[in-house]
Amino acid sequence: MMGDIERYPAELIDVMHLAREGHTARVLVRPLLPQDRPLASAFFAGLSSSARRDRFMSPVREVATPLLERLTEVDHADHVALVAEVFEEDREVLIGEARYVRSADGRSAEFAVTIAEDWQGLGLARTMLARLACHAARAGVEVLRGETLAGNAVMLHLARRCGFTLRADPDVRGIVQLEKVLTPARTPSGAPCGAAAS
Repeated sequence: MMGDIERYPAELIDVMHLAREGHTARVLVRPLLPQDRPLASAFFAGLSSSARRDRFMSPVREVATPLLERLTEVDHADHVALVAEVFEEDREVLIGEARYVRSADGRSAEFAVTIAEDWQGLGLARTMLARLACHAARAGVEVLRGETLAGNAVMLHLARRCGFTLRADPDVRGIVQLEKVLTPARTPSGAPCGAAAS
């Protein structure tokens, strides 16, 4: 655990201000911590059934404890996760998560992004994915890959806007494969991992 704390990517902490419902909301984007498990549980439980299906690519009534543990046991090296949170009535509420898990070859990683339905369409997913891709490139990841359901229009739109190539899975009907080659030259050391990195 101490090693994980030492690797904590504090440079990914940022504050966003999003125009929503007639006011400006302050959103904190930061790396996930294992102690965020209750917040993550509430986040996934608050998603609609269709949103959970899109996230896990199968009907999921609730996120079981073993899966929740895997999602929150990050090491900030091979498994990097960002969360977006707001404060409502003096309590933390997660409204989004983005992560990548490095593959065994060390050069590619699988990513996922989920934003609460009430917070979609504000640019949060695009910004979080851009920061994640920037961080991955600096860590030596050359390719980000993912999969989504063919009917997940929100994810397909996000992937296109962020420069991913899309193709139908040749083996599994209804699945679309997403891929983006990361260019280290676009994420020079010392430059902030912001939306411009998308």
